[in-house]
Amino acid sequence: MRWNTKVLATGLARQRYAEGLAGPGLRVPAAPVHAGLTSRICRQADIEHDWLRHWCQALFCYPLYHRKLWEDCFILQALWEAGMLEAGRRGLGFAVGQEQLPSLFAARGLEITATDLDAKDRRAHGWAATGQHGAERLHHPHQVDRAGFDARVDQRAVDMRRIPADLRGYDFLWSVCAFEHLGTLERGLDFVCRAMDCLRPGGVAVHTTEYNLNQAERTLGRGRTVLYQRRHLDALARRLAAEGHTMLPLDDAGGEGLLDQFVDLPPYEYHPFALGPLHPPHLRLNFRGRIVTSAGIIIRKAG
Repeated sequence: MRWNTKVLATGLARQRYAEGLAGPGLRVPAAPVHAGLTSRICRQADIEHDWLRHWCQALFCYPLYHRKLWEDCFILQALWEAGMLEAGRRGLGFAVGQEQLPSLFAARGLEITATDLDAKDRRAHGWAATGQHGAERLHHPHQVDRAGFDARVDQRAVDMRRIPADLRGYDFLWSVCAFEHLGTLERGLDFVCRAMDCLRPGGVAVHTTEYNLNQAERTLGRGRTVLYQRRHLDALARRLAAEGHTMLPLDDAGGEGLLDQFVDLPPYEYHPFALGPLHPPHLRLNFRGRIVTSAGIIIRKAG
């Protein structure tokens, strides 16, 4: 059974908060907790796990049942488990918008190239209108002071469909729900493969994307937002393997939590860092008639 009643789902989430399974006032691990992440989809159990609690603290928020929060935490956990959050590492972010991640990385002594569409590009106008594009808003002073940010973060205008040849030799790269906005399923997968050229041998790429949970139906394959299915990511894994890279296995089991069964309906709350426990959970949503969640993939470069 899938519910579409926000009041019921919000009540269930508030009960979990009251039981100390998520929300404010939780015990937070002082250090990251190894979870053995592989590529996976967002689930309620992750929101209630110690690994995510630690990164919520680093992001100055508390665990909420929201897939967008999960995406940032997934990227941080995957990079930490790969040993990529050590001072001196070099990272490359695509379509960074107003993310906290570049500031968080800079605070830890990492050297970051943060890229996004040129603000003058007409394709950037829609993202700016919804507060998801903003070169001047990329610095988060609660993470790092201005001097530290400017010393370690280089901001560049980059079109993900045409990655500049000089972006090379990075230890890691990431993107948060970006490659599904390149117009077609194929363009998104092409980007993931081309971006591997930016890494040094043994480097790590971590991406999140939109994931259609119904494997049998026809998905959205063209437009402003496309929806990937298991078959597309399996094909991506084979394509990467042919080039010597390894995409960690995809765990897309649906989840056994009650909140994994709730499907959010518009209007959605897209900004988890500004939300509180009175807002409805947003682990699954109905997007143009498809049931969608977030998926994260982890790729190790050959060498």
